[in-house]
Amino acid sequence: MNMSPSHMPTHMESGTVYVLDDDAAIRTALDSLLRSLGLRVLAFARVADFLARDVSVESPGPTCLVLDVRLPDINGLDLLHAASRTGTQPLPPTIVITGHGDIPMSVRAMKAGAVEFLAKPFREADLLRAINEALVRDRAEHQAREEIAALRTRYASLTRREHEVLHAVVEGLLNKQIAAQLGMSEPTVKQHRAQVMRKMEASTLAALVRSMERLMRGTEGISAGASGTNSVQPRD
Repeated sequence: MNMSPSHMPTHMESGTVYVLDDDAAIRTALDSLLRSLGLRVLAFARVADFLARDVSVESPGPTCLVLDVRLPDINGLDLLHAASRTGTQPLPPTIVITGHGDIPMSVRAMKAGAVEFLAKPFREADLLRAINEALVRDRAEHQAREEIAALRTRYASLTRREHEVLHAVVEGLLNKQIAAQLGMSEPTVKQHRAQVMRKMEASTLAALVRSMERLMRGTEGISAGASGTNSVQPRD
């Protein structure tokens, strides 16, 4: 694999690239290429070794996987499909490579969530573009997960009364309507509403609504009502 400097990507996202390929020559070539661009590389010949890696000692930051299809223990596409189907051991954004590719195989890979499907021999430029896209995607997904986790923490800090007021506010009810619905005075509603805004770190009603929309999209089990069946429970 050769590529002149003029074909190098203008910018490569930093991060870790896992290479899962039973061909030692491919592993060595990719290790050399990616390290020359400042990327951290961890290469494996078998799926079992990749899954058994000690993630606790790995560097933080975005990651991606360059995954060969034909592996000695598990077919790469089977691994990708199992990860996307069960979600119990998700893979980082994945680029599938193979020396025996066809259109049905590429379709299967993309349906399983692959960032790219490359047939060997592939151009280094194509691989680097795919790796960069995968690392950018993983960084964005990690940031989104952190933001959702922060929203969950803020949501969980609300009392049950604040929880009820929050959902009434998001539904567009006025203070006097909330007071009538919840059986409290309008000044009390205003106090709870102020607490909700402070705890949810929302400076405006629009910001509060956007936060709740993100929380609803990003967290399973959060109910729009105040039934008490939510996966994130407010404090008593």
